[in-house]
Amino acid sequence: MRYRKLGRSDLEVSEISLGSWLTYAGGVEAEQTRACTEAAFDAGINFFDTANVYGRGAAEEAWGEILSKHPRDSYILATKVWGQMSDTDSGLSGDQIAKQIDASLRRLRTDYVDLYQAHRFDTSVPIEDTIEALQLVVQQGKARYLGFSEWTPEQIQAAIDIAGPELFVSSQPQYSMLWQAPEAEVFPLCAANGISQIVWSPLAQGVLTGKYKPGQPIPSDSRFASDAMNAAKGLVLRDDFLEAVQRLVPIAGELRVSLPTLALAWVLRRPEVASAITGASRPEQVHANAEAAGVELAPDILAQVEAALGDAPISAPTLATFAEEGVRHR
Repeated sequence: MRYRKLGRSDLEVSEISLGSWLTYAGGVEAEQTRACTEAAFDAGINFFDTANVYGRGAAEEAWGEILSKHPRDSYILATKVWGQMSDTDSGLSGDQIAKQIDASLRRLRTDYVDLYQAHRFDTSVPIEDTIEALQLVVQQGKARYLGFSEWTPEQIQAAIDIAGPELFVSSQPQYSMLWQAPEAEVFPLCAANGISQIVWSPLAQGVLTGKYKPGQPIPSDSRFASDAMNAAKGLVLRDDFLEAVQRLVPIAGELRVSLPTLALAWVLRRPEVASAITGASRPEQVHANAEAAGVELAPDILAQVEAALGDAPISAPTLATFAEEGVRHR
């Protein structure tokens, strides 16, 4: 495993991290959750990312029980706030942030999180109020550093204008071979202000594993076999995506790596990216994902990848529904 510095912080996070969306929020049994988490430690993964809204606290509770068995300084823990926890509890108001951080800490069985992230931007609350509340969380010692997920360049700049570039150390956008939109504006703006990227869905919700074939039925044991993913199928299981992925297969074969390893190494080729968040339902998947750390892609391989992808990738935020579908499911 290799590690990268997270923004202006003193945190060194593993290039591959473990996330808990759709898995430890109730989609995976407790023993599998434990096995995957322990496999992460075995693989050198030290960065664990969750959110209060994942299973409405279930993911935090699962990791609270498991991670409490490990020394607190042996892992870096991140969670988020914003999502709908109840009919009356959501958003980034001062009251909500104060309430939700305490609830997250109780579930996670810790006195602090290393990274506390605004899961999305809250347009119903003055940004000054959100910033003040997040800063108070740090001042109280309940979080070491702050981050955000899926903020627009305008929202990021507004926060920087108010509180300075030291406010945030991380940005968490969707980013993969098939969703390259953050490269246009978010990456350079954040880099100019010392903010690292920790990216979600680097395997495009499993599409970049190659398990979904053009014109073939969805595998019965896959994520998209679930009725809960019906709304996302048409957006993610697109013919142009699936055909592009199949063109990547011989490139991975030439490198003698798996297709997921190629996809993760491609994401990590960018120095702006501190870590790629991966999900896993089995320990062997954790170890397989970890193999991407340190894999360097030569210029000729990158050129082959670009040619194979063709016009399939979304390189500008013009198809908002693709990203927003991920928002609703995470």
